[in-house]
Amino acid sequence: MIRIDIQKELHGSKAEMNLEISLEIQEGSFVALSGESGSGKTTLLRILAGLERAEASIEVGEEIWQDSSFLKETQTRQIGFVFQEYALFENMSVLQNLLFVSKDKKLASYLLEITDLTQLKDRLPNTLSGGQKQRVSLCRAMMNRPKLLLMDEPLSALDMDMRNRLQKEILLLHKEFGTTTIFVSHDPSEMYKLADRVIVLNQGKVIKDGSVKEILRQTQGSQKFSFRGEILEIIQADVVFIAVVSIGQQIVEVVLDEKEMKKFREGDEVKVSTKAFAPTLSLV
Repeated sequence: MIRIDIQKELHGSKAEMNLEISLEIQEGSFVALSGESGSGKTTLLRILAGLERAEASIEVGEEIWQDSSFLKETQTRQIGFVFQEYALFENMSVLQNLLFVSKDKKLASYLLEITDLTQLKDRLPNTLSGGQKQRVSLCRAMMNRPKLLLMDEPLSALDMDMRNRLQKEILLLHKEFGTTTIFVSHDPSEMYKLADRVIVLNQGKVIKDGSVKEILRQTQGSQKFSFRGEILEIIQADVVFIAVVSIGQQIVEVVLDEKEMKKFREGDEVKVSTKAFAPTLSLV
């Protein structure tokens, strides 16, 4: 069991706030960490890694990583950290990047093989694509066989095909090494595919905590889906109006009558829902 109790004052996205987190995480589980920007997700990862100071109690299995009188150094915590930025050594080859963490050549070769990077082991990072760099970063994070793998939106800059491929490789490595993984993501489909638990933060506090299905499949009434978006434009078309809404990387059109149209304006953040296959809008 991993036991976490953290308190820290932060400059949040809206105002000063206190990060107050108390969690128990089953070892070997895959936890998705979600919430608005500035809610404390990255700070939580950095505290777990020992990269940021806080008033905290962190216990991993039978090992104490931090309490009121002790702070275990980052390099001895047996963690892997995968960032949005690849953070590779540009003057080292792919293989050298891995061996910098550990001289275990057998493990490095195995990781390169299962992530289809063997043919690129002598290449420098600046000759690789974004997806290849992130696979190298993931392999390097696994080189010390981490008890805890921390990932801060590592796939957000990649295209959908590459994200889907890396999601499979992340899950493979997670299961293969039996590591505990905490993964920051804003992508519901990504969380649904990978995680067995979702924790949602808001202003430094846990506001939702449950299984993937409990958190991500919550609907109201007979709604079949619900997505957040932004109204880009409202267009009149004969006797009805069309709201052009941006949802992620997609543009959708929702038909409004005159009464509904008066509730909204361009730039509003809205929730697009459906009942009986008829999309509706509501303000967030």
